Amino acid sequence: VGPKLLQYVLKVLVQSVQLLYTLLRIDQPSYILLQQNPPGLPSIAVAWVAGLWWGSKLIIDWHNYGYSIMSLSHGRSHPLVLIAKWYEKLFGRLSDYNLCVTDAMKKDLWVNFKIKAVTLYDRPASYFKETPLDLQHSLFMKLAKDYEPFRPRYYRAVSPGADRSAFTQRDGSSGSVLKARGRPALLISSTSWTGWESLLFSVSNKVVLSSPDYERFIEEGAELPALVCVITGKGPLKDYYNGLIQKLHLKHIQICTPWLEAEDYPLLLGSADLGVCLHKSSSGLDLPMKVVDMFGCCLPVCAIHFECLHELVKHNENGLIFRDSQELAKQLKMLFLDFPSLEGKLHRFRENLRESRQLRWDQSWDQTVLPLLGNRE
Repeated sequence: VGPKLLQYVLKVLVQSVQLLYTLLRIDQPSYILLQQNPPGLPSIAVAWVAGLWWGSKLIIDWHNYGYSIMSLSHGRSHPLVLIAKWYEKLFGRLSDYNLCVTDAMKKDLWVNFKIKAVTLYDRPASYFKETPLDLQHSLFMKLAKDYEPFRPRYYRAVSPGADRSAFTQRDGSSGSVLKARGRPALLISSTSWTGWESLLFSVSNKVVLSSPDYERFIEEGAELPALVCVITGKGPLKDYYNGLIQKLHLKHIQICTPWLEAEDYPLLLGSADLGVCLHKSSSGLDLPMKVVDMFGCCLPVCAIHFECLHELVKHNENGLIFRDSQELAKQLKMLFLDFPSLEGKLHRFRENLRESRQLRWDQSWDQTVLPLLGNRE
């Protein structure tokens, strides 16, 4: 109750008491790791106070700035945003060690906050990897029960007992799984279905995928496949955008918005032909975790440009970077020409990802963080 500013202050005070009470009841730690800031208000200050009590060292893992996220809704000059920036700058300096997710953030922390940090790039967990064909088929058959785009395009002509999806089929004599002839291309993206990200999703899909461009390319004779666009995620605006999608009348594009079980998401990434990332950083200094997971599955990506994206997506090596919907449309046409040929850029990007042999999370932690803590730790 009361004015929003009062509500916010009371919320911060209550959270501070709860968090400090919890930290002071645990066994004495050598280190307190503040994992993935933001949110840092009030956790940075509370963790610092707890560190003083215990004699522990404080490590802050900077993924972004809380004040830059607040500025999306309040504006950069709002008093709350300015207070949040002052708070992060003050208490961030009191930490013993700092980790960050990009070299751009490392530089920004030093220039603007006088905080020395070590870059620890996000890495995919070990279960993000290419999906074997048998598992792809099982996943597609499972999804086909609820989502029409995963069924054979002309499924009415297929016998009811046929072991076939839109993308794969099982050979009746040998039992082996094969890619379906004339299959559509599988494009995957994800969104939290919140206001600013979904607005970008809406623009990209309505202007690019739902515009006449891709279908016009096919009508003009380009050897392009049909597209199945899977948009995963869960959020408050999902139903609203599903309503917009249902009003579209497309011949060659199907858009599907499933809610996947946790174990199915990496399997679907490992089965897709292309990922699309619409993530925009509020600070321009963090990287999209969804692309990290896609690369773990050796899935090439088209990603919308922002300042430090080049630290993850290498244009024309493991994916493409676009700046607007028209550029994305041209990239889709180029990548899917003569699909599913193994000779174009799409295949070369995937091969480059396979050859890069990216570090996994635990390996990256051992190489970057453990030396900070000393051998005995």
